[in-house]
Amino acid sequence: MGNLLIIDDNISIHATLEIILEPYFDKITALADPQEIMKTLAVEDYQVVLLDMNFSPGLNTGAEGIRWLKKIKETYPAISVVMMTAYGHVELAVESLKIGASDFILKPWENRKLLATLQSALQLSESKNEIKELKQKAKALRTEENIFPEIIGESAVMKSMMSLIEKVGMTDTNILITGENGTGKELVAKAIHHFSKRNQEQLVEVDMGAVSETLFESELFGHVKGAFTDAHQDRIGKFELANKGSLFLDEIGNLSFSLQAKLLAALQNRQITKVGGNKVIPIDIRLISATNKNLFKMVENEEFRQDLLYRINTIQIEVPALRERGDDIVLLANHFKNLLAKKYDKGDLQFSESALDKLTKYHWPGNVRELQHTIERAVILTDSIQISAELIVTSSTENTDVKTLNMADMEEMLIKKALKRHPQNISAAAGELGVTRQTLYNKMKKLGLS
Repeated sequence: MGNLLIIDDNISIHATLEIILEPYFDKITALADPQEIMKTLAVEDYQVVLLDMNFSPGLNTGAEGIRWLKKIKETYPAISVVMMTAYGHVELAVESLKIGASDFILKPWENRKLLATLQSALQLSESKNEIKELKQKAKALRTEENIFPEIIGESAVMKSMMSLIEKVGMTDTNILITGENGTGKELVAKAIHHFSKRNQEQLVEVDMGAVSETLFESELFGHVKGAFTDAHQDRIGKFELANKGSLFLDEIGNLSFSLQAKLLAALQNRQITKVGGNKVIPIDIRLISATNKNLFKMVENEEFRQDLLYRINTIQIEVPALRERGDDIVLLANHFKNLLAKKYDKGDLQFSESALDKLTKYHWPGNVRELQHTIERAVILTDSIQISAELIVTSSTENTDVKTLNMADMEEMLIKKALKRHPQNISAAAGELGVTRQTLYNKMKKLGLS
């Protein structure tokens, strides 16, 4: 349902169309004089305009319709305009579609085809309005919260990384962010978008580790109503939502080989088709990807497509592990301590010397994420203005028998510990680990823990 505006100088056509279309639109307005078009559109919202191409007696060039089409699309780009004429010239149809008409029908029309054409036009208009509304909300939220992703670090490796981010951020090149879990790859993606020419548009984030095989195409490309059992309405995919902005694909190394091929096709062709649809939608995005896996090794093992790796990896940014960042550990610890002390109303807290010593000597397998959780726990539990070393509880504090620093082994150990602390509560375990519930479930399945 939506509002339809009909413009045709033949009054009898108005009555016919209103009888046919009345059950399918909330409101139908018919005009005989095209001079009334802009005034009518200014006072009420219309999703679809059905526009005749000729109004002056004796003229059949379609020039009048083309002129009004241009005016409507210039002022109201989200409105779908369907052109209507008794003179079916292919050149005229092509010209109107190039200017922005959503479709073209001939008089006399077939009722079923007319209805299908107008319903498709209505869905197109609603999709455009939904994208516009989502982008406006995202832009307003960014302005309201002033969310510049501040990356904290004074170490040489961090200064080098920030210099690279600023340099490549201004380009439109595809970026691959690599690094261990918890190093802050998402913050790097946000910083790249902040420095880009697209920073007034949206950065759309997708956790590829949480996207199931069956919903991959629907999630990224969208679907049309009726495409599958639960497709009760049209859905906009992440590619379309990110149009003109940036698309951040996190944990891209988790994609199966078959899904990699579908992603590659969209990136190469710079266009998508919704599930169940046949309309080709052009896309203009800046791609940022991230992974904690060695994609080059995966290519050697035929687990990742080499052509996709080349497509996403024009520039690679390696986020250093926290243990490689020297004094940044204390800098970050104080940053989190100040934020969390304010959050939990703990006043002006300080670390004891032994607490700082403990923080700097620990190897931080969970990186910045683990440090943040460790500081949060200490802030919550402290009863004085000083955080003691006893409150700095790390995985090695609780597991003095750790015999490996291998990241995969440490990750498995931390997952097991979180599940032990929160039996039968995957959401709570995921929260403590700093990952989504679906990501934890995927990792558990991979480790044979589910």
